[in-house]
Amino acid sequence: MELFDQISEDIKKAMLAKDKVRLEALRGIKKEFLEAKTAKGGDGTLSDELAVKILQKMVKQRKDSAQIFTEQNRAELAQTELAEVAVIEEYLPAQMSDAELEAAVSAIIAQVGAADPQDMGKVMGIASKQLAGKTEGRLISEKVKALLSK
Repeated sequence: MELFDQISEDIKKAMLAKDKVRLEALRGIKKEFLEAKTAKGGDGTLSDELAVKILQKMVKQRKDSAQIFTEQNRAELAQTELAEVAVIEEYLPAQMSDAELEAAVSAIIAQVGAADPQDMGKVMGIASKQLAGKTEGRLISEKVKALLSK
């Protein structure tokens, strides 16, 4: 089942269960998916790869919002954002552990033949594509930087 269809089914289940937080998060996801499907230049479809990118962006936005709300002593709003993050993360693929990330980045470094921090661009180009959806870009960048500076 496509991610879009799964979200639609889960919206119905959340409505029946009267789960407001889950329903709001799922409606937000569906809104983003519909906007992506009908975007100018699109073909009216939504690949699961694009859907995962959208979900990652939504998680990042909500985490940033929660951090801002926490800094402003608005705990109730921060909790709502973090609850939505938990719902959205259910639809993301399992994230790589630190050891798995290090092994994958090391393999890419060996493949490219990178030796020092000046080769970071070459490694990041390949790593971003291969590890997309499996971990955050920021974590990939940090790991590449750490391994190349050894």
